[in-house]
Parts: sequence; structure tokens; C-alpha cells
Amino acid sequence: MVVFRIFAVLAALLMALPAAGQNDRHAGIYYPKPQSRETYQARIQTLPEASRNARIGFVTNLTNGMIAQNPYPPQFTMFAKGTHGEKLIIIALFDNSYNTLYRARALLAQLTANARVTPIFQEYAQQDNLTFLDLCKMLGFRQLTISDGKKFAHQIVIE
Repeated sequence: MVVFRIFAVLAALLMALPAAGQNDRHAGIYYPKPQSRETYQARIQTLPEASRNARIGFVTNLTNGMIAQNPYPPQFTMFAKGTHGEKLIIIALFDNSYNTLYRARALLAQLTANARVTPIFQEYAQQDNLTFLDLCKMLGFRQLTISDGKKFAHQIVIE
């Protein structure tokens, strides 16, 4: 009887816990609650020198590059959040941008093409198989959220 009660209490506690991703403190502040989620299994390991400062520096350099190299305003903004800057967030800055899963994946494909010409990817023999998400893993990002900043958000856990 005691064992049954212990199992009943444990079951009740487990049912009361939020599902994975539902305890997202950035949802509702930077983007709506994600409608879709996936897990990406990276093909590469996190670099030993990956740190909060490295992740923030990456985001800052990429953002400054977009502003300096283009005669038009950036189409999206990105920033690192989380205690260790381990959550990369990409938000569209214009209506009707990155508002579907397909547009979000197209952005990732574009970022992959850009990443493959960077010096960090050039060091790896398999660079043509690596993606922007692999670059995120190398830098120590654990989660990426892409949103239109209005109604759509897609979240990727990077393992």
C-alpha cells in the first residue's frame, strides 16, 4: 500500500511538471510561444574555447557585418540570451518575413552558405557537410529560436 502511494505521488509530480520547452522565459517577451520544435544532432563538438563572451562576440560581429556591408537595413536581428548566452534568438524585423517553418529553414540555409566560407569552417575537411546549426554547436549554443516577432516561432534544440 505504501509503495502504491509513493508511485501515485511521483506520477502526480511528473504530470505537474511543464513539458520540455514550455518553461521558456523568453517566449512572450521576444517571440510568441513556439508552435514547432525540433532537435538537431550536430555533426561536430563544441570548441573548448566556446564561452559566453565568444557567443556574444559572434552575434555582435555578425550583426555589425550585416549593418556595415549592406546599404539597406538588416532583415533580422539576432542576440544571445540565457545565463551563459547559450540561446540564440533570430527575429525578423519586417512583416511577412520568416513567418513559416519553410522561410525559417530557408534563412538557416542562407546562413549555412555564409558560414561555409568562414575561417572556422575552412579548418574542417567536412565543411561542405556542416550547417549553420553545426556552427552554433561549435560555439556552444544549445537552442535556436527563429521568429517573425509576431505570430510564428520555431525552436531548435542543438545537441
